[in-house]
Amino acid sequence: MPGAAPPKPESSQAPEIHVRAMDNLRFIRETMERAGTFTAVSGWGEVIIGVTALIAAVVAAGRPTRLGWVAVWLVEAAVAGSLSAWATSRKARAAQGTVLSGPGRKLVLAFAPAMLVGAALTAACVARGLEDLLPAVWMMLYGAGVIAAGAYSVRIVPVMGAAFIAMGAAALIAPPAWGTALLMAGFGGLHVVFGMLIARRHGG
Repeated sequence: MPGAAPPKPESSQAPEIHVRAMDNLRFIRETMERAGTFTAVSGWGEVIIGVTALIAAVVAAGRPTRLGWVAVWLVEAAVAGSLSAWATSRKARAAQGTVLSGPGRKLVLAFAPAMLVGAALTAACVARGLEDLLPAVWMMLYGAGVIAAGAYSVRIVPVMGAAFIAMGAAALIAPPAWGTALLMAGFGGLHVVFGMLIARRHGG
């Protein structure tokens, strides 16, 4: 007597397995994207930095010497860096993460070289009396650093970096007397605008 044929699997099992497989793949992909992206860039921190830059521009414009003007912006750079680190750390802690997580560490390492080059060029320009070049140098190098760091952050960050490079390029061809106004528009205006966009789209 021939053996009984094995029961055929129900046709509904194949679609269910496919759906579960797609859900698993989606979960894995989203987890990898989160692991490779630093999302703790603080939008409101960028806004605050923009406000301090606007104040610095007003103060710098009243300095009687070029060295005094440079000194004001160097103080602003230190203040902005401290505020950015504080705001980013605060947002990272709120998300139960750290600034020096894998993506965060990569972001910092990508951003740092442009800032070190900027510091060296600032000293060289001051030593040679080329302070008129500093607005372009600062904004273009800052933009380059932001674009490099933005590879490990949300998409709007590299866009902000590109905007800074464009503003710096404008400073290269603009009259030197426009330097403070362009710095105000760049470090002040762009930080406020992009900071609000980041806060709206990605929280805090």
